[in-house]
Amino acid sequence: MSFHCGRLCGVGSPTSDSLLAVADEVALRPAREDDMSVFDQLFNDPDGAGPFQWYGWRDPTRFRRRLAENGLLTDDGGTLMVVLADEPVGFISWRKVPTSMSSFCWNIGIGLMPGHRGHGYGTQAQRLLVRYLFAHTQVQRVEAATDVDNHAEQRALEKAGFQREGVLRGYGFRLGAWHDGVLYSVLRDEVTS
Repeated sequence: MSFHCGRLCGVGSPTSDSLLAVADEVALRPAREDDMSVFDQLFNDPDGAGPFQWYGWRDPTRFRRRLAENGLLTDDGGTLMVVLADEPVGFISWRKVPTSMSSFCWNIGIGLMPGHRGHGYGTQAQRLLVRYLFAHTQVQRVEAATDVDNHAEQRALEKAGFQREGVLRGYGFRLGAWHDGVLYSVLRDEVTS
């Protein structure tokens, strides 16, 4: 896999045209106003969300408000667009999770449009984000959790270098029931350039 960092990997403030990183066909970049339809489909359309991400209808303006407020990027986490030839096909996000009084790790998540699932783009995007987070923050660990029945995402995480740690019993409430999750992680020294 070829990998290179764009402007965000170097010095300077990100813009909506900055590329975080590129690997094979996939690139990550900050969100912009014309990407908001991706969030609408992935969060407010049961078919777009898919069987593991539908949690009912939510505030359709929350991502637009956050985009205007902070570009979906803060010190405690962020959201970037997953793009193919500058076409947004989904998003990837990360959030800070305290691990002790003086340390934290990142927890990441991804959502891809239905027609772009199952092609390896999620694996590439997650691998890119992990490399970026290790290059620009001092964390030792990046983790991700998914539904115990979401075998496609489990394979994507494993291909991206994550190791399965265990089952999280009764972890997430969706569609009227509690569901088990699976926790994965990758440590800094497990990532190759």
